[in-house]
Amino acid sequence: MKTIVVIDDEFGLVDVLAASLSDLGYRVLTASNGVQGLEKMAEQPPDLVMLDFMMPLLDGPGVLRAMAGSPRLASVPVVMMSAMPESFVRSRCDGYVAFLRKPFDFGAMSATVEGVLGPP
Repeated sequence: MKTIVVIDDEFGLVDVLAASLSDLGYRVLTASNGVQGLEKMAEQPPDLVMLDFMMPLLDGPGVLRAMAGSPRLASVPVVMMSAMPESFVRSRCDGYVAFLRKPFDFGAMSATVEGVLGPP
């Protein structure tokens, strides 16, 4: 079973994403900030990370830099999520493979995840 780590400080969104991704057949781990997310990934590298751009403690760009510097995590694909336009996000970080602008719908989210990972 493919594992996805969802890192976002919006608890309601995390709950909806976790339930939706689980219903699609993925194993889901969650974290409310970048530090917790990196801790989850250190236990076992996931198949995909869904990462919020703006968070406390360690934001999305910080997580991307940490992942790029880790041989175990550098090849893990990341879907960046933000209410900001992608042009703004892209000007401040790179290294993600797909972008979801918040709020997004279930169809866009599932198509993006399956586009990156393939079917569960």
